[in-house]
Order: sequence, then structure tokens, then C-alpha cells
Amino acid sequence: WQKTWLSWKVVRTSKFRHVFGQAVKADQCYDDIRISQMTWDSNFCSVNPKFVAMIVDASGGGAFIVLPLSKTGRIDMSLPTVCGHTGPVLDIEFCPHNDNIIASCSEDCSVMIWEIPDGGLISPLKDPVVKLDGHSKRVGILSWHPTAHNVLMSAGCDNVVILWNVVHGEAVVRIDSMHTDLIYSACWNRNGSQILTSCKDKKLRVIDPRKGSVICEKDKPHEGSRPVRAVFVSDGKILTTGFSRMSERQVALWDPNNFSEPLTLQELDTSSGVLLPFFDPDTGVVYLCGKGDSSIRYFEVTDEAPYVHYLSMYSSKESQKGMGYMPKRGLEVNKCEIARFYKLHERKCEPIVMTVPRKSDLFQEDLYPDTIGPEPSLEADDWFAGKNGEPILISLKDGFVATTKNKEFKVIKSLMATTSSSSSNRQSDSVVREQKESSALIEMVEQLTKRVSDLESN
Repeated sequence: WQKTWLSWKVVRTSKFRHVFGQAVKADQCYDDIRISQMTWDSNFCSVNPKFVAMIVDASGGGAFIVLPLSKTGRIDMSLPTVCGHTGPVLDIEFCPHNDNIIASCSEDCSVMIWEIPDGGLISPLKDPVVKLDGHSKRVGILSWHPTAHNVLMSAGCDNVVILWNVVHGEAVVRIDSMHTDLIYSACWNRNGSQILTSCKDKKLRVIDPRKGSVICEKDKPHEGSRPVRAVFVSDGKILTTGFSRMSERQVALWDPNNFSEPLTLQELDTSSGVLLPFFDPDTGVVYLCGKGDSSIRYFEVTDEAPYVHYLSMYSSKESQKGMGYMPKRGLEVNKCEIARFYKLHERKCEPIVMTVPRKSDLFQEDLYPDTIGPEPSLEADDWFAGKNGEPILISLKDGFVATTKNKEFKVIKSLMATTSSSSSNRQSDSVVREQKESSALIEMVEQLTKRVSDLESN
């Protein structure tokens, strides 16, 4: 009896204990894509309910492809790409508030914003809507603000973090003296009032993004010298992945109010790939995808010790070169799908579906609390002025329907900070003057024509 009682106590009850991952059928994959060979620890892939984008090999520059989700099967080699960068593309990310807008950054030190037409590309896209120049070395990290419209964070190998107002095309905040070495990761908290960075100088920093000041920091969250990744999880806690002194991979959970000791620190294995964490705030599940691994581990983060509970692992034969993570509103709720990954192989992209096994085909409210929708809660200017906005939540009860036309993306060109000389400004002034004069002439001609026709009719 005592043994039975003990074994009952050991098994923790969780509705996510039986979550299982499954690759889709071969005809639902994206085949014949030459995924980028760059050795950079970013996702190489970004997805939303409309498109999947992947960084690809390109001769003489950098490129990525954007496909409508439904365009599965073999992808034609002649498919048009987004190819405006002059160096390899290192990171891409779709805007959370407009499914047709995607940002990219590259070895050419620039960040570019692109607008993708609804049906996908029909010709190569070379001219970005906005080009953001401000870094002096290659740019490897991008992250859109979760609640403020048109705010983008970029981090480069010049150890600088820049916060951009994309509509004005200007760098509003520049954090350039804080990080003394290469920045490994940078992300926002849930409402975008804080930034979390991990750095090669072995420090974890929680930053006030508008003041550009450190709120708190942790020295050596992991003892090893290999890259550390960090994300905010529930209740402002921080989850990190890194390496021990013996090069064992670790996952740890921290409370920023008391950084002295981790809430938990677990050793996983001795692989060398950096673990990329993806956290789902709706379920409290964190997925760890190792670059070069052939598996995805997932854990549940709770308030009770040991705080990070191992759930299971999805394994396959082929290793992953990158990973895209679908926002909650892009999932099939009628199939109890709680996550979907887009795994990049050498020559293809394979969606992997994470499902909670349930017998009923009714909407499972406990699996799908209201989730973050595509509507921003405030504009860029308001956020930079000091306002914060909580995410605007939507119900997934009837599934999310992507609207055909998003809010039009307008760039205020007159306010754009350009590096062009005053002569080009004078030139643009003269162009504006000419346009005004020509429109005035057209108006006069129209008035004269109207008067002539009036006289003739009389």
C-alpha cells in the first residue's frame, strides 16, 4: 500500500503530460529549398497565419523566400525571393501586428522592412519599404515589440541594441555602452516594458529599454563559455539555456527579484548545439529546440518546485538547421493543436504539430485561454513617450480568421532620417516644388476647360 501511495505521489498531474509531436505528411512539407548554410544561431525561419519565410542560400548577396502557407510540395527553383541585402541574411521576423510586414537583418549591417503582397511574391523583391542604417557591424538579432505598433529592436555584432520607430525610419534609443561583448540573445517581456539580453561577457541583463539602463543583472547564469539564451516566462521569471563547465547543456529558471541562486538548474545532455527556447504563455509550456539536434524537448513551467517539469520529447532522424514557431492564432484549435513548429532541414521545411490527445472534438477552453491577437495596444510614439499597453487578447473559440487586408503600412517619408547629403534633400525639395506647380497647372487647365464648355452651352 505504501509503495502504491508513493508512486501515486511521484506522478504529477498535468494536462500537458501526454502532449505528442507529429510531423505532417510529406505532401504538406515545403521541398527543394536550399536553406542557408550560415553558421549563425538564429531561427532562420518565421511564420504567421498567412506566410512562412525562410533564409536561403543566395549567390552575391542575401535572400529569403516567403511562401503562402498553402503553397506546399516541391518549390520551384525559379521562385522569386526577397533579395535586397548585399550580404547574407542572419535573422527574419514577421510583424505581430501586420501579417504582410517582415523585417530582415544582414551581414551588410542593415535592417530592412518589407511588405509582402497577399498571394506571395510574383517577382523578386529588391526594394524595402524602409531601410534602417545604424549598426557598424553585422546585425544578427531582430525582435518586434509585442504591443506597440511599428517598434523594432535590433542587436548587432557592434554590441549595440537599437530601438527603431519603423514608420519614421529612425533610431530612437541606442544602447551602445552597456554590452562589452557579442550579444547572444535579446527579447521583450509580455507587455514590452523590459528587455532581456544575454551576452558573451557572461552577464544576463534586464533593461529598461526607454531609459537604456540596467534594472538588474546576473553574472554567469551558466558556468560554461558557450552561448546562453534567455526568455521571459510567466510572472516575470526568466528561463535560460546554457552550458556547464563540463560542456553539459543546462536549463535554469531565475527570479529577477533574487538573482543570487536559480530556482532550478537542470542538466540535460552533452550535445554542442545551442538550445533555442520558445515559451507559450497560454499553456506555460517551454519548447527547447537545439540547433543541429533532431529533437524538441518540452517542459512545463509552474509555481511549484522544481518549477521546470520535463514533459516529453519529440524525436526524428534528421537534424534541424532552424525553427519557426507559429503564433497561437495560426493553430487548428478543433484538433487540440497547442503548438506548431516549422523545422528546417538541409533541403526542406517540415511542419511539426504538437497536440494534446482529447476524445472530444468540442472547443477545449482549458487549452485555449484568450490569447494575444494581432491588434497593437498603442502606437510607437506613445510607447517611446513612456506609455505601456497590455496585449489585446482574442478568443480562439471559432478559430482565428486572418483578415484579407491588414492595416495599410504607411511610412512618413518626410520625417525619415536619411544619411543622404543636403544636395539630395534640395533635389527632393525641387521635385516636390515641381509636383506642386504641375498640379496647379492641371487645376487651371481644368477650370479653363470647364468655363469654355459653360460658354459653349450658353
